[in-house]
Amino acid sequence: MGSETMRKLVDLPVLHKFMLYRTLTNFYLIGRDKKKTFWRILKIDRTDPNELNLFEDPTRYTHEQIVELKKWISRGNQEYGGLRAETTCYGIIGFVKFLGPYYMLVIKKRKKVGEICGHTVYGVVDSQMIMIPYHSGETRVAGSAAERRYKKLLNMVDLSKNFYFSYTYHLMYSLQRNICNTERGKIHDETMFVWNEYLTHGIRRILQNTVWTVSLVYGFFQQTKCLVSNEEFILTVIARRSRHYAGTRYLRRGVNDEGSVANEVEIEQIVTKEVPEDQKIPMTSVVQMRGSIPLFWSQEATVLNPQPDIKLNNKDGNYVATQHHFENLKQRYGKLIIILNLLNEGFLIF
Repeated sequence: MGSETMRKLVDLPVLHKFMLYRTLTNFYLIGRDKKKTFWRILKIDRTDPNELNLFEDPTRYTHEQIVELKKWISRGNQEYGGLRAETTCYGIIGFVKFLGPYYMLVIKKRKKVGEICGHTVYGVVDSQMIMIPYHSGETRVAGSAAERRYKKLLNMVDLSKNFYFSYTYHLMYSLQRNICNTERGKIHDETMFVWNEYLTHGIRRILQNTVWTVSLVYGFFQQTKCLVSNEEFILTVIARRSRHYAGTRYLRRGVNDEGSVANEVEIEQIVTKEVPEDQKIPMTSVVQMRGSIPLFWSQEATVLNPQPDIKLNNKDGNYVATQHHFENLKQRYGKLIIILNLLNEGFLIF
């Protein structure tokens, strides 16, 4: 498959870096492309503490135009302090609302962890939560004990560990799925491997695009150059953990009613070679999936019994949930599925 095909995975205008500015009544998120050829603006209303109001300017501005526009906005708000810089970021993780106002989560720092066929993959280094409405009597709930508790619970999710994204590559899909993808511009954030799907639901519904957001994949990413028999190649290993029916060991076992198994992880091994830009990229990809046995079962671990017995639940006598699971696998990977039984030696072909 040629490198030109791989470059066309994302047709939307790709924004790589953002500056967030504020006035009393609005946030202005100004994003630019990697080569600094155009700028876009997203206006976020700060006057309504209960609703998320977003306004996307379709214009592509030049650098000179965006400088003049910022001056114009600042002059128009001079009475209330003008236009002030809030923060620099690298994409919106999403919006969340607990008991009071909306908050915006953004990526503060990122690091490059590798490339897939010319598409850069980043890891999240730091994130920030920003309250949208300006402080007033109607936003006093933001300082309540209950609100602080919910914010603390969300902040317990350490986004700086094992969360990855790409602006131009659908990291939630395998290499084969990306190459065979013919649905250009389709929103892909509702898939099982995008962990901030819920957080971006509101902005995707309002804007009908993913220009301003990133899709976070949770798992593992490592890339290294290898030399075998005087042949140099790039080895990439990606693990994508499903957001469906995830949980800690012993507390999440088996399958749920929708056919999702506990702690499902898709592991992909990609081998590519570095070639000149005008040449086709030799590549191969092997995908395997691990997950809990697709039956209704559980274990109750205690300090005195660290390896508890398996309790099989017979509530699904017709194995409907199991059928859902394998139908989902066929839709994702094709009709031929090879199952490795880790409890007993041997293979099963479904």
